[in-house]
Amino acid sequence: RFGHGVHDASADPARVRALFAAAPRATGYGIACGLPPYHLIGVDLDTKAGTDAVAALRGLARRHRFTVPATVVVLTPSGGRHLWLSGPADVVVPNSASRLAPGIDIRGAGGYLVGPGSRTERGVYAVAPGTAHLPPAPCPRALLRLLLPTPHAPGQRAHPPGDRSGESLVRFVLAAHEGQRNACLFWAACRAYETGIGPALTTALTFAATTTGLTEREARATIASAARRTDRRP
Repeated sequence: RFGHGVHDASADPARVRALFAAAPRATGYGIACGLPPYHLIGVDLDTKAGTDAVAALRGLARRHRFTVPATVVVLTPSGGRHLWLSGPADVVVPNSASRLAPGIDIRGAGGYLVGPGSRTERGVYAVAPGTAHLPPAPCPRALLRLLLPTPHAPGQRAHPPGDRSGESLVRFVLAAHEGQRNACLFWAACRAYETGIGPALTTALTFAATTTGLTEREARATIASAARRTDRRP
């Protein structure tokens, strides 16, 4: 029933209880990004290897003229912090590692954040004092633009014109890096079928996936798996 990692995420209390029951010895849990109601975007600020990601984010804010909003912050056992931001429903933010600046990783669609209270050998993830009562703040527009992939050339567009939801999902697949291609396609296909545009978007998703390096057979098998899984969801 389970076993799809972040793709098993749910806001349904009964399903969440079932997930915990399936792993009674788990000491941690993940919170999926990119899904309703908040379409969460995680800004992971690292402090390892001499990096100062907090200062780097401040520098980006100055250069691109945005303010880092007051929002939920989770402190990590390694001394880093996770900022929780809310994204627009019609925008798909991809995951990235140190693309914005050294030590700044982004958790977007298909990614997850370690939930507060999770325990590791190094310590516990905890909500920063004074932020537990805050909702995830909307991601500043200038920062959101930095998080999105560079648009592809017109010849690479593979989405139905006018379908903004479909465009976002196809762009997400096109931006997938090696090692993430199948997972990104599965995530995008699940979202497409959940919103009722799966059949209409199959050709575009398949083309996008083959553009990134998957074979057509692999792409179609992944999309079919997403369709079956979506049909089984409560």
